[in-house]
Amino acid sequence: MSRQKPTVALIALAAAGSLLLGGCAASAHASGSAPVVLKWGFSLPTSWDPVTSSTGNDINTISLVYASLTKLDPKGTAGPALAESWKYNSDGTAVTFTLRPNLKFSDGTPLNAEAVKESLLRGQTQADSLLKDQLSTIKSITLVDDRNVTLNLTAPNYQVPNLLAGKTGAIVSPKAFATAKSTAGIPTNPDGAGPFKFKSFVPESNAVLVKNPNYWDAKDVHIDELDLSVAPDPSTVIAAVQTGSLDVASLPATEIAAAKAAGLKVDIVNSLQVNQVDINSTLAPLTNARVVDALKYAVDRAQLLKVANAGVGSVTYQPFPKGYVAYNPTLDTEFAYDPAKAKSLLAAAGYKPGQLKITITAAAYSQNTAVLVQSQLKQVGVNATIKLIPVGSSTWQQSVYLNRTAQFALDGTVGRESPVQNLGVVYGPTGLMNTSRSSSPEFLAALAQVQKTPLDSPDYAAVLQNAVKIGVLQASSFSLYSTPRIDVRSPKVSALPHFLSQFRWEGVTVTK
Repeated sequence: MSRQKPTVALIALAAAGSLLLGGCAASAHASGSAPVVLKWGFSLPTSWDPVTSSTGNDINTISLVYASLTKLDPKGTAGPALAESWKYNSDGTAVTFTLRPNLKFSDGTPLNAEAVKESLLRGQTQADSLLKDQLSTIKSITLVDDRNVTLNLTAPNYQVPNLLAGKTGAIVSPKAFATAKSTAGIPTNPDGAGPFKFKSFVPESNAVLVKNPNYWDAKDVHIDELDLSVAPDPSTVIAAVQTGSLDVASLPATEIAAAKAAGLKVDIVNSLQVNQVDINSTLAPLTNARVVDALKYAVDRAQLLKVANAGVGSVTYQPFPKGYVAYNPTLDTEFAYDPAKAKSLLAAAGYKPGQLKITITAAAYSQNTAVLVQSQLKQVGVNATIKLIPVGSSTWQQSVYLNRTAQFALDGTVGRESPVQNLGVVYGPTGLMNTSRSSSPEFLAALAQVQKTPLDSPDYAAVLQNAVKIGVLQASSFSLYSTPRIDVRSPKVSALPHFLSQFRWEGVTVTK
């Protein structure tokens, strides 16, 4: 799926057999004091290589070991990171990034303009790169000097600073991909310039990371060692934090009150996470537009949110949450729950009650939601069967995204750093979540207009929201609800920063 859920099994941390990858303890060790350790239960990335990472959720862990050219602020706006500034030419067809002085990768090699160029070119050209589409906007790269690199673009595109704030702009040390053999090792042995670096790694189990003194913002990283492990079963999360097995973990919305009653802290952080239904309108009977619209009106989003997330979140009819610059308030009632209208559309499409049959594809952890959707569809005369896909299975990618055999898939996205990129994923002609693989010329023109509009233009929000509206109205797929990120933490851990796009650990402290 576009969003990867944490594995629902707590895998024992195994020191024996771990892949030792070097790295030393932080400065606390040198001084003789105990290191500041934080234990986080989440999920391991599909790959530690940003070029081959296959889910949006991976940015939360990829960013532990890699730094990107830019980073998003709490509102989702691009700001400085490895690049301290950037400047476009007069027509928006080239942007020059100025790197901070004296940057280094975790292995101590220089992170300069040449390294940025080589890393981005690898994302464009490596055979198995999943960043090719995102980086296709770059026509060529010019080295100005050691700290300045110019990206020459195929067309005006003011979204590039946002685009490069995530995996797409995560800079990998050229030393790591100097040979084909070392390139193959990056997915389990990353070499970046992020806040942490590897100490050890056990695939499918855990990673131990230590503070990277070469990180550009190392002064704001107060954790000496971060122990990342696969998340426990949701029913045991509170106990894991109470006993100290974990310090921070994702928390089901249904457990918020219990966590607080246990004396633990809960952070509810606004996010770009939006659940949606992927409709493949190339598969009968969904080739009929009336049938597709009937399904949109047949789903009671508020009831789904209540069941799936205890009502924590907001119903939405677009792939962005309220408060974000892309959110278009004129869509607040579009395709609102209307079973009578759904029945009328089905009748107009030539279907009597009970005649229409479809299959709902869902991940195993969404079974309750799938059953509820099945019930809602039955109320308007649609008979649905449910196909569940095991957690962590690659079957989802194969059946839904690649082979596109799913008619009606319960999906979700954690969003993307650029709203244009996110719109492309959801509604674009090659977007993974647009399983119909169709987009109207009007939508593509609207996207191009957003790219041509500077982010600081007074027209930017209106132009962006217009593209969102066109995408929503022309798409077969439809949004359901947005959800915040809910985390439980030990009282010894300070409040987690509120970033829409991802976890960040700068500023977080742990009391010994």
